[in-house]
Amino acid sequence: MRSIKKEDNSAIAGIIRAVLTEFKANKPGTVYYDPRTDDLHTLFSTPQGKYWILELDGRIVGGSGIFPTSGLPEGCCELVKLYLLPEARGKGYGKMLIEKCFESAAGFGFKEVYLETMPELKNAVGLYEQCGFTYLDGPLGNSGHFGCDLWMLKALV
Repeated sequence: MRSIKKEDNSAIAGIIRAVLTEFKANKPGTVYYDPRTDDLHTLFSTPQGKYWILELDGRIVGGSGIFPTSGLPEGCCELVKLYLLPEARGKGYGKMLIEKCFESAAGFGFKEVYLETMPELKNAVGLYEQCGFTYLDGPLGNSGHFGCDLWMLKALV
């Protein structure tokens, strides 16, 4: 794992859109149509934002990050853009990325991590549950991703 670089933008945007398409979750109101998806390096240059790239054998196969989404409660950030290519799934890499994001969030002083997802991404939802996220009745903050209809929160200990 390493921090995102500008030259990673195209590869990670392609992975995000490919995974959403694979799970038939490439719908309006998701990162699929968010223009910021094409320049994650700049997006995660935001203070208290961090994006991790996962490489296997020198090839980008996924990533995940944390972001100080506007409108979230004090001390809360958002876990965002966790996507893995098929060859990187089921091997513990998703959990590893989430734990790295938890470390980054705690390092910035965040006490909670929020996320938005969709039922179509059922494997990811199961992973979030395993990592200690609990369900919320509605969204927090102003992500602009109205296509997501599952919301979860995790307290960092």
